[in-house]
Amino acid sequence: NLTWQMWGDEKDTPLFQSIADLVTAEYPNIKVTPQFSGWTDYWTRLPVLASSGQIADLVAMQSMRMPSFYGVLEPLDPFIAADNFDKSVFESSIISGLSQDGVQYALPYDVGPWLVFYNRDKFAEAGIAEPKPDWTFADFQAAAEKLTSGDNYGYAVQAFDFIAEPVALGAEYFNDGNQFDLTNPGYAAAVGKLVDLVAVAKASPVFASGAGAATASGRFASGNAAMYIDGPWSLISTQGSVNFKMGVAPLPRGEGPSRFITAGSGWGISAASQHKEEAYKALKVLTGPKAAEILASAGRALPGRLAEQKFWYDVAAKDVAGTRETLQYSFEHSTPFRLNESWNEFENLITQYIPLALNGDNTTDAVLADIQSQLP
Repeated sequence: NLTWQMWGDEKDTPLFQSIADLVTAEYPNIKVTPQFSGWTDYWTRLPVLASSGQIADLVAMQSMRMPSFYGVLEPLDPFIAADNFDKSVFESSIISGLSQDGVQYALPYDVGPWLVFYNRDKFAEAGIAEPKPDWTFADFQAAAEKLTSGDNYGYAVQAFDFIAEPVALGAEYFNDGNQFDLTNPGYAAAVGKLVDLVAVAKASPVFASGAGAATASGRFASGNAAMYIDGPWSLISTQGSVNFKMGVAPLPRGEGPSRFITAGSGWGISAASQHKEEAYKALKVLTGPKAAEILASAGRALPGRLAEQKFWYDVAAKDVAGTRETLQYSFEHSTPFRLNESWNEFENLITQYIPLALNGDNTTDAVLADIQSQLP
């Protein structure tokens, strides 16, 4: 009996139990039991469970948290080599994202780049052409400003935009040693473009310090903001919450070529598991074609498996303009998502301090210097 821990809600149990049952169907001597925790609780409890020996046999892992938590997972390379397992069936960016220092620690179930979600009706009413895959920040800014009127905004900014969009603009938040360098001219200028869109052009409201993505998605769903940035993982829920036609586009580029970071999640084997061989057999089924088809057909995830992505497009993206073209373009122009062990701290500091620049309480350069001073 293998345990399988992940973040989620109890309402997800039937869906993931159906995936777990695939394992028993193929290996009658193996039973997999899903265990769920809330998102925040999951990451708080994970190191505690690992140190106490109570961690599950199979463990969910998000690519953005791999640098902080890979130590709780068993390296998969020996299993993959012995099995001649073909990792090329997965989107390459998420295979890289679920590795650390060249070692594979998890296999993916979903993947996705950050995208611009936009209200097609508002674009049409304003006489603005819908975004092309290679649109620029100037195009984005012009649309945001034209779509802003009275209490309605062209765009709803949120904390992660100050990470994903600077990369799309060609900037780096790390130096060559993979350490934070937030005051370099490229990153500071890119952040400044977004700050000006809020503080000067007033094309977006300020997000509250400590707030998550719910504020931006809520403004978008209500029609209060015509654009916001999110990922494929939110597409089916967002589509279900709006009463207008929507589309998606890549993040706007800078003067150079388009480039986008992607993220996703997968499952690995606990380093503390007493049943690693059985866990690897289960892992192959849980990330296999049938499991990917089930999750995609439920709109739950854009599969990391390339061949099964078609099922997600048929459900989650069915009535959303530009989805297939946008995602294919984004994957073709993906760039490595650079992370280190202080990544989660960086993300929290961005959320906490960027509003000071958006409110005009401090300059962009001063805010970035303050964040930099609190990082290793």
